[in-house]
Amino acid sequence: MTTSVTVEPINLKTPDFYINRDLSLLEFNKRVLAQALDENVPLLERLNYLCISCSNLDEFFEVRVASIIEMATIDPKAVGSDGLTPCEQLEKISIHARQLVDEQYQVLNEVLIPKLAEENIRFIRRSDWTEAQHKWLTNYFNEQLMPILTPVGLDSAHPFPRILNKSLNFIISLTGKDAFGRNSGRAVLQAPRGLPRVVQLPANETLGGVSDFVFLSSIIHAFVSELFNGMTVKGCYQFRVTRNSDFYVDDDAIDDLLLAVEGELAMRNYGDEVRLEVDSACPDETVNFLLDRFEMNRERLFLIDGPVNLNRIQEVNALVDRPDLKFSPFKPSTPAALARNKDIFAAIKRHDILLHHPFESFSPVVEFIRQAAAAPDVLAIKQTLYRAGADSPIVAALIKAARAGKEVTVVIELRARFDEKANIDLAAKLQEAAVHVVYGVVGYKTHAKMCLVLKREGKELRNYVHLGTGNYHTKTAQLYSDYGLFSCDKDLGEDVRRVFAQLTSLGKVTKLHKLLQSPFTLHKGLLEKIEREINHAKAGKPAKIIIKINALVEEQAIQALYRASQAGVEVKLIVRGVCCLRPNIEDVSENIEVRSIIGRFLEHARIYTFLNDGNQEVYASSADLMNRNMFRRVEVCFPIESKRLSNRILHDLELYLKDNTQSWLLQSDGSYQRCVQAENDALVCAQTQILQELQA
Repeated sequence: MTTSVTVEPINLKTPDFYINRDLSLLEFNKRVLAQALDENVPLLERLNYLCISCSNLDEFFEVRVASIIEMATIDPKAVGSDGLTPCEQLEKISIHARQLVDEQYQVLNEVLIPKLAEENIRFIRRSDWTEAQHKWLTNYFNEQLMPILTPVGLDSAHPFPRILNKSLNFIISLTGKDAFGRNSGRAVLQAPRGLPRVVQLPANETLGGVSDFVFLSSIIHAFVSELFNGMTVKGCYQFRVTRNSDFYVDDDAIDDLLLAVEGELAMRNYGDEVRLEVDSACPDETVNFLLDRFEMNRERLFLIDGPVNLNRIQEVNALVDRPDLKFSPFKPSTPAALARNKDIFAAIKRHDILLHHPFESFSPVVEFIRQAAAAPDVLAIKQTLYRAGADSPIVAALIKAARAGKEVTVVIELRARFDEKANIDLAAKLQEAAVHVVYGVVGYKTHAKMCLVLKREGKELRNYVHLGTGNYHTKTAQLYSDYGLFSCDKDLGEDVRRVFAQLTSLGKVTKLHKLLQSPFTLHKGLLEKIEREINHAKAGKPAKIIIKINALVEEQAIQALYRASQAGVEVKLIVRGVCCLRPNIEDVSENIEVRSIIGRFLEHARIYTFLNDGNQEVYASSADLMNRNMFRRVEVCFPIESKRLSNRILHDLELYLKDNTQSWLLQSDGSYQRCVQAENDALVCAQTQILQELQA
């Protein structure tokens, strides 16, 4: 007689099964920085990657670290899915962020500057200036800088000034007395934001080559004594403060969202201090003085070896005309269905059309709205705008449509982080042209990417739609990898119309035919599809999930994927940035692979695919698997029903899964290992191959 053993189910909420969100985000920045060390990447693009990693880190402190600091004050015992308290998170972030910053300056000083110098692109230090260069820079300082610089001597009449977020500043030590007999021993100099952070020297025989640069900070260091006549400058040191740049709008206490956002926006540059960067040569006494003024401890101090505003070196890329050191330009292709037919509505009426940017042109999206604006039988246009960019041709087309008497409605998300001011200006511009502008639903960001055109065709009214995974922004469409779908499917068009009705009017949730929509059906719908794969696996049927997103944070989704792995479902995740799921845990996630693609284009498309017992389903979306996307935003997830188009997306996903040049595999400890080409494997770069295939 055998005795049965009861096996306790594994608790999938165990903190050990979750990677901290913010440490994962720092790991993403490490992968971006690794591109700056990749010798297969053109040299000036490597400099760009360094600057991007620094810009990302700025935003990380402005938003994520700032929120954790607030949480440490409000609820210090709070823990997330990973079991860490806010203070524990801040300790770990401090360690990892310092390592990243040290690596950034090491890459700049020991790798990129020497390699750029080999290509005659030089950053000339003060100690290396020739007599002619010194003379030219003296004139530059006197004529271009001194008139607009305003040093502030610190005393009772001149308190420590308000320091603008992420601005370049100098703390200056002085001896002697001024004309009034004053000297506190210190002054502060703020460099105006309009000044270039790198100054290009004229190219001639005496001054140097066509690509010789001097840091603005070096020029100010060299001539700062000119600002303090009759006094002696003992020391001059750069510093920069990063502030809390997220803002809070009380949804329950506002009457006008536009006014509330405008009010908060004015204070963004002066939020609470979260990080202090200081020149590593700065004496400890002066460092302590700055820490005291900003009421910060050393945990938030970063001593750096180079310019404190490192991301501004990105200006060099535009100043240097060296195509051989940049990515090769390419012309995005246009799908044959659109290239053959100038009438975009006729082409869509024949069959659905899929665009994959930036490999395929974004121009058809602009043309879709332009033709809608010009066509006499188009009655109405409805569109969401999250980020549109300055001088957007789409906005111009919407204005033209409104002035032509068409019904034009635009849902603008005012709280698109760091684009709030641009969106406020955009709203005013559209309203001046009699466009109906609404700001979505208070308490929920409108993140969905939708455009609907209502067209009269004989006695019938037909809805034409464009749905996308990325913003209606012509510039980012050249840099971000996204999908867009054109369709005139009746049910899909009706779904989009109903979502717009929700956003612009009042009423109960209406049932949608094909779209999954947050905050109502998207989360539940995706979990049900994962559960269906689990049931197929338990029944002995093939089961597979492929998901491509920017971030995986939401706990219920992670637990569902763990259950899928336990049931034998093959789970392939392509997660560009944050991933809180731990793969390769015995009896939990052995069937889950997580990879990140970091390449020339920012992988931005969100794709959800389910094998479904051979009846493959492919969905594209504006939403990541994050709590905010599932529950606090208006998002849409749309099916790719054409077998031809869904197979094309599946083909792209397989290329990403085979990529051995730009892929990184997530390890169970939260670190990433770069994929390398095996001995007998062909070299696969997914982005390059997709580009080649679409241009063939």
